[in-house]
Amino acid sequence: MTSEYFVVRGTVEHGDERGRELGFPTANIALRDQAGSIGDGVWAGWVRREDGTNLPAAISVGRRPTYYGADGYRLLEAHILDFTGDLYDETLVVWLGSHLREQQKYSSAEDLITALKNDIAAATQWTTEHPAASLPAVGESPLGEVRRVEG
Repeated sequence: MTSEYFVVRGTVEHGDERGRELGFPTANIALRDQAGSIGDGVWAGWVRREDGTNLPAAISVGRRPTYYGADGYRLLEAHILDFTGDLYDETLVVWLGSHLREQQKYSSAEDLITALKNDIAAATQWTTEHPAASLPAVGESPLGEVRRVEG
């Protein structure tokens, strides 16, 4: 069975640490594509570190509407499941495997936290059913460029 992924390679940048404040730290990668060719939303997927380690993740792509509305900078934010550590300045490869939901603006931090917990549960289930060993090879690509890859 062929699977389709969107893949982004990028260097983890310092953000405003809002995810950390909410209890869901993220690895932030700037996207070249500010127009949104892959569409905004929350995804289940995988992150590969420079050392080759694959880690499951819940990944947000978008402008962070709860805090920035339609004017925010498009960003990929990967919350790596069950991970603690520092990824700043590390170049990661991120596979977006399953679109879980659209981006939404939440009226409170509590509502956002509830949604994030649901996203993490869905991402955990998806990555369990789609192990990293099945990820397609991606080769090199420019930082921040989104590519469609089949495997």
